[in-house]
Amino acid sequence: MFVKILKEEGLNQALLGLSLSYNINFPEDLNKDEGDSYNRIKSLSYKLAIKDGGHNKFLESVMVWLDIRAPRYWWSQFDTYRTGTTKQSESTMHTLLKFPLTQASFESPLPAETLDYLENLRKNKDLTTLKRQLPEGFLQRRIVCTNYKTLRNIFRQRKGHKLNEWNIFIFTLLYKLREPDYFRDIMVLEKEDKIAFFRNNVPE
Repeated sequence: MFVKILKEEGLNQALLGLSLSYNINFPEDLNKDEGDSYNRIKSLSYKLAIKDGGHNKFLESVMVWLDIRAPRYWWSQFDTYRTGTTKQSESTMHTLLKFPLTQASFESPLPAETLDYLENLRKNKDLTTLKRQLPEGFLQRRIVCTNYKTLRNIFRQRKGHKLNEWNIFIFTLLYKLREPDYFRDIMVLEKEDKIAFFRNNVPE
């Protein structure tokens, strides 16, 4: 599995919107992350981030674009999260016959005879049978657009999941997002060796 943050956008715009409810003068230059007013609203945003019921709706405006390559069995779970998320994917209908199937096409190695069988289906352009027989470990790449509030929901629900791919997904984002403190109440990390592991193993 591979997870990469392509872009984050909208934090200061979200904070500007939040400042309206509290009559705090936000800096006119949205690119300036400084000043007493900015620090006040930023501090308030950390307190509100952990509250649901509309108090943390400003997090919906903090957008994140992700590049994810993951097995089909993980995508079937991720597809639960539709609200606040859009996805564009490598369509098996359009791409499955174009490239050789190798061990690198799957999350874990397949028996050689299974891989040969699938590759023969591909070479013979038997797309229907190939799609029916394709293992759940087949890796598919998608570009995902989501937001901080949706990520908080995902983190809360999938923390400690028995599928290791969820650990990779969560910890990659925890260490790569610009504002991980918006998720600290969910992700309580107790062991330094666990922290070091993910820092050393998640991709840049």
